[in-house]
Amino acid sequence: MKEVFKKNLIFSLILSSSSLSAQYIKTASCADATFDKKVDSYLSYTAPVIDVKQAYVDKSNYIFLDAREFEEYQVSHIPGSRYIGYDNFSLNTVNDLSKESKIIVYCSIGYRSEKIASKLKKAGYKKVYNLYGSIFEWVNEGYEITDKSGKNSNKIHTYNKKWSQWVKNPSVEKIW
Repeated sequence: MKEVFKKNLIFSLILSSSSLSAQYIKTASCADATFDKKVDSYLSYTAPVIDVKQAYVDKSNYIFLDAREFEEYQVSHIPGSRYIGYDNFSLNTVNDLSKESKIIVYCSIGYRSEKIASKLKKAGYKKVYNLYGSIFEWVNEGYEITDKSGKNSNKIHTYNKKWSQWVKNPSVEKIW
C-alpha cells in the first residue's frame, strides 16, 4: 500500500511541476517547407503560436508587439505594431494593456518573440500568441510593412546576411 502511495505521489509531483511551464503544440506553418523546419527548430513552444495568414485576416482584433531591436523596427514593421524590444524588454512597456488584450508578439522568425510572449503569459496576460515565422513569413506572404514614418516600405532588416536567406519575397529589399 505504501508503495502505491509513493508512486501516486511521485506521479502527482511530476504532473504538477510540468504544468508550471506549459508547453504548447505547433499549430502553424510557413509556406516554404525549409523555412518552416528552421523556424520549428528554434521554438520551444512555451507560448501558443498563430499562423501569419490567420493573424493577417484577424489583424484588427489584435495588438501587435515587435520584439526586435529598435534599429530593425525603424527599417520596417507590421503596420500599427508597437515596439517593445528584446534585449531591454520590460513588462513596464505593456502596463497600459489589459491582461485580457489579444496580443501577437513577433520578431524576425519567432525565437525572440516566443521568449517575450512567455514572459507576458507568466505575467498574467491570457491571450498572447507568438507569430509563427514572424515578420519574415509576413513579408514572404506579401503582406505590407511600414517604415518609421508609417509609410509603406519594401525594406526589411534581416539581422544579417545569413538570416536574409529566409526572406524569399523578391520584391523586398533586405538590409542588415
